[in-house]
Amino acid sequence: MQTFLPKTPPIRNYKTKAKSLSNLTRVASELPKLLLTNKVQTTINNLKKDDFSIDVLINKKSDKEINLAMVHLSFIAHAFIWGGHKPEKTLPEVIAKPWVKLANYLDRPPILSYASYCLHNWYKINKNEPISLDNVALINNFLGGVDEDWFVTIHVCIEDAASEAINAAYKLSRLKEHNKNNDFLKHLQTISKSLKKVNFIFSKMPEKCDPYVYYHRVRPYIFGTKDNPDLKEGLVYENQYNNKPQFFRGETGAQSSIIPFLDGALGIYHTNDNLRHYLNEMRDYMPTKHRKMIEYVEKKSCAKEIISRSKNLMKAYNSCLEEIRKFRAQHLEYAASYIHKQAQIKNPFGTGGSTIRGTGGTPFMKYLKKHRDETQKQKV
Repeated sequence: MQTFLPKTPPIRNYKTKAKSLSNLTRVASELPKLLLTNKVQTTINNLKKDDFSIDVLINKKSDKEINLAMVHLSFIAHAFIWGGHKPEKTLPEVIAKPWVKLANYLDRPPILSYASYCLHNWYKINKNEPISLDNVALINNFLGGVDEDWFVTIHVCIEDAASEAINAAYKLSRLKEHNKNNDFLKHLQTISKSLKKVNFIFSKMPEKCDPYVYYHRVRPYIFGTKDNPDLKEGLVYENQYNNKPQFFRGETGAQSSIIPFLDGALGIYHTNDNLRHYLNEMRDYMPTKHRKMIEYVEKKSCAKEIISRSKNLMKAYNSCLEEIRKFRAQHLEYAASYIHKQAQIKNPFGTGGSTIRGTGGTPFMKYLKKHRDETQKQKV
């Protein structure tokens, strides 16, 4: 089955024995306490430059362990950058060097991406039970707590629930003129049914993730350095990139491959403007395999053209688009309540970051509205 979650759950511990990997595990697991006591920067600055070396994993090409190391380093790096009284402008070599190496190996930027925040950052509490909101826990977090864990767990379960839609959309993209209408109908109905599950899970976000806590306790740690007014001059990765500041997008749901894949398979197009360029840029932050899957269905699928000749198929097609529209509308509502509204409230704890731009560095309200409206307009 085609899916964007790992086919087997991510590993929680390294099988490879190395002191540097033990260091990574220890510091990553201690982040909630280090952030609480303002000791992240001190802890990192006291390390030697090779204390987080991951060379042994690169040499072994141990992908499961490499993804775990990417999770660990991404969380540690973001805790260092955003965990002080003001953002750090230089990332020490002890983090920067192995992080850039891993990023190059994985072919995505050295920044906390959706892949490390969600796709490779979970495990099943009971290995014998399926993925569910009651059976998923996180490998890593920043401050920890119910709200942060629930926010990520919701996304893990959304990825799992979308697997049937992804699989059906892939098969749909391979259908041609000679295929029967029932072949198209079957896959469209599966997509719609799967997305109803996705939207049901998404609707449960407020149950255990409070908007105020999210804005002040979860959101501040997942920002990037591109189009971020708090790091206008970018981030220097010590002794990497010739010590020139780098600009990368922060973690955002736009880095999930679900919706771009469905857009491609169903022929949903976005006008060629800044939003379109941004969506294409988000693919740089996705796992390589996911990028290729999206490109494949975009090139291969002619489903929309064939579907538009049958009223029965058009009805099923529009049902799929309606579920995607609902997902985007719900995302817009959450952006309003979890970010825009919270930005108006004075707080004694700190800041949730930019009130105009999302964690990915975009004018999020404007973009989310456009996402929703373009989906609605393309019903047949």
